[in-house]
Amino acid sequence: MEKPKQTTEASRSAELKVIKASLREKDVIVSSREDVEELASRGYGTQEDKKLVLTFFEALFLMSKEIIEVEVQTRKTRKKIGFQDSLTRYKKLDENAWAKYLIYRDLRSRGYVAREGFGLGIDFRVYERGEYGTATAKYLVFGIQEGKPVSLEELARALKYVHSLKKRLVLAVLNRRGEVVYYSLSKLTLK
Repeated sequence: MEKPKQTTEASRSAELKVIKASLREKDVIVSSREDVEELASRGYGTQEDKKLVLTFFEALFLMSKEIIEVEVQTRKTRKKIGFQDSLTRYKKLDENAWAKYLIYRDLRSRGYVAREGFGLGIDFRVYERGEYGTATAKYLVFGIQEGKPVSLEELARALKYVHSLKKRLVLAVLNRRGEVVYYSLSKLTLK
């Protein structure tokens, strides 16, 4: 009876292992080769020089799930920083940091792999469930916050760009309560 209990506890501690990460000016780095492989296979970060570079919204999501622990290097020591401190730093880089995080969190909680977008208002590339690493992103997500106007020209430009890539444009509308509602935008005609 003792042996199965120890095995269960050992596997539980392996599951609860927190990955150490380091804060840089514009991103978060994971250095451990084993951790890099684990996170990269699940659709997180970009591999550079045998390290994994996480965007702030990825790092915030992983912090909220207690998967990673972020440290910042001070003069002589390393200091752990929390979710709120990381978010504050992210907001200095991007005024829409909170909105991007909420949309990213919602997409991930629905089982999608979301990667950073490529400009023109495209916040995320979203892969169909189970297709990350084997197919290209099927959807491009354009984040919109309730109460913040978006021009029709901006939407039309993004739609034209998305169609040229043979992808589908999805509007992720974040309401004031932090809930995300998705709309598929296929053709924009004005009369």
